Order: sequence, then structure tokens, then C-alpha cells
Amino acid sequence: MGKLLQAFGLESKPQLQAQSAPQVLGEYSPYAMPFQYAYVGREEALSVPALMRCRNLLAGTIGAIPLELYKKSTNEELGSPLWLEQPSYSQPRSVTIAFTVESLLLYSQAFWKVVEVYQEDGRPARFEWIANSRVTATLDRDNVFVKSYAVDGTTLPMDGLGSLITFQSLLPGILNTGTATIRAAIDVLKASVVSASQPMPTGIIRNNGADLDPKEVQGLLSAFKTARNNRSTAYLTSTLEYSPVSFSPKDMMYNEAIQNLATEIARLCNVPAIYVSADQNSSYTYNNVQDERKQFLQLSLQPFISAIEDRLSMDDITARGNVVKFDIDKNFLRTDPMQELVVIEKLLSLNLITQEQAMGMTDLTPNGSQGMQ
Repeated sequence: MGKLLQAFGLESKPQLQAQSAPQVLGEYSPYAMPFQYAYVGREEALSVPALMRCRNLLAGTIGAIPLELYKKSTNEELGSPLWLEQPSYSQPRSVTIAFTVESLLLYSQAFWKVVEVYQEDGRPARFEWIANSRVTATLDRDNVFVKSYAVDGTTLPMDGLGSLITFQSLLPGILNTGTATIRAAIDVLKASVVSASQPMPTGIIRNNGADLDPKEVQGLLSAFKTARNNRSTAYLTSTLEYSPVSFSPKDMMYNEAIQNLATEIARLCNVPAIYVSADQNSSYTYNNVQDERKQFLQLSLQPFISAIEDRLSMDDITARGNVVKFDIDKNFLRTDPMQELVVIEKLLSLNLITQEQAMGMTDLTPNGSQGMQ
């Protein structure tokens, strides 16, 4: 009956929504963000070297792993559609994925705008990554579900061409949960820079003689600063006395504070502290690089990988029965070549795979063919 109605043009194509009324996860207050104490923005947060290192580890590593399409029931690899090879016209796939992971890390949400759809079923064919700062949401009266999105003040449709794909993180955004820690790291870095730019602790020059003219005072201060910048000592007359009014950088323990805050930021980003040179107890031990990568994958990368895989596998993007996965085994967790050959040899001896399949597992092309399909 459906085919008959379709033949006469009476049956319309299914309406696929980008995401039906995304839910607001966590607490929401429309007044919290503008007046939040010690609010930290993206650029300011990434000025902290430890945080930038964590961001690069998470976003850079995941961005370098290819995406593949698989059949859910048999885990058969179906290749990589064009929108998985290069989701955006504007940049390579690795860049799009890297900035998507960054948005999930900082804000717990990421957005892709649908810029092209397939005529057959209306599913997205191309995307454009959208910065979180450009997106605003209109919520229902209970502040639970999103009624509409706007980019740069322009309201977008909730389905089809021009709509937004919303990625939701498994973890809270660190710009909300780690504001105090990030602000403290920024302040310590600023204080250390000020101390490094000064030749000596801040102090005052006390005049025990006759008062000086303001112009003479300015000249004295300028000469004193120049002398200390050019040499380790400065000369004062018998009527002048220098008194420090602040602690030295050593007394302030800037190095210890920076190291401690680097550890806290690593914890905030769920990254092993040893990766940011902030491990204070050296408790991480690995038998080999493979074990270290597995640990990093399971504890740090997996929440972001699952968030992206699960969203791209939803029915409005991928046909039902298929799933999108990162090709982790062939890239990030690729085993030693000798171990790989031992496994393949065992599979061949048990007749579990053919010779052509074995050659395909090692990225070799079978003799006489044009390549594995």
C-alpha cells in the first residue's frame, strides 16, 4: 500500500528532526552566567599551560582517529561516507572533531549546523561546527527543554536544513565546575609574571631629609628603576632608605603553587597528572606503551568518544541498524607488528579467516587485485 501511495505522490517523505527538544542537563539559571563570580572565558582559560596541554591531549588525540560506519548486528565495516570523511566543507575532519571535543570539555555541549541534506531521506550530508559563544537557546517555561536555537541572534529551524545537531557531554563543562581552580591558576601566573618583570620586591623609598619636588621624586624613581634593571645593586644617599613591602617570589612559593594548580587542572580535565608533568607521587606505572594508551583511553578519552559516537549514530543522522565508531583498534591501539602477525597466523591455522582477509587486516593488497573492498 505504501508503494502504491508513493507512486501517486500521496505519501510524503519522513520528517527527520536534528534533535527533538534537547533537554537541559544539570542546573540552569538564566541569571547565573552574567553575574557569576570570577567567570572565566575560553581564551583566558586556555592561557593556562596545564589546561592547554590537557585540551590538546584530549582534542588532538581524538581528532586524529578516523570515523567509520559499521553494521550494528554484525559489526561489519561499511566504509566511511563522505560526511564522515569530511563533515564540514571548511576544514578537515580532524579539525572539526578536535574543536567538537574542546567544546564538550569546556562547555559540556557542542553544536554542528546542518548545511546540506540528502534528497532521499532528508538526513544531513554536510555540517558546520558552531562555536558555543554564538549559540543561544530559548527554553520552555520550566527551563527543562530547548524550544529553539539561535546563532548570532538568528533563530534556526529545529529540523532539516539549517538546524543544529547538539552533542551533549557525559561530563560537566570545566568552565562551570572548575571556575575557581582556573581563576586561581591565571592569577598565580599573572603574579609570577609581575615578579619576573620586577628586578626586586616592590618597596618604598623613604626620605629622611628635606621634602623633594614632585618632579625630583619622579626622576629619582626613574633613575632607581633604571639602575636596578642594569645592575644588581643601586645607590641611595644617606637621606634615602629603601624598604621592601612585599615578599620575594621565593617567599611567595609561585613555583609550588603553579605545580599544585597544574595537578588540580589535570584532575579537573580527567587527565593523568603525569601527562602534564604535574604528578606529585609518581603513582602511574605501565608495562608498555600499549597499557598506557589503554588506561588513557578508558579514563580520559572514552567519555568524549562515546558522546560523539552515540550522537552521530542516532536515527536522524545514521540509518537505523548502522552505527558510527572511531577506528580505535587500527589507529590509537594498534598493536606491535610482530604480535599482530602471531594473532593473524593463529586465525589462519584455525581457518577462521581467509588469506585475503588476513592481508586486509595488515593493510596489504591481495596479489592481482585492485584493493580490498
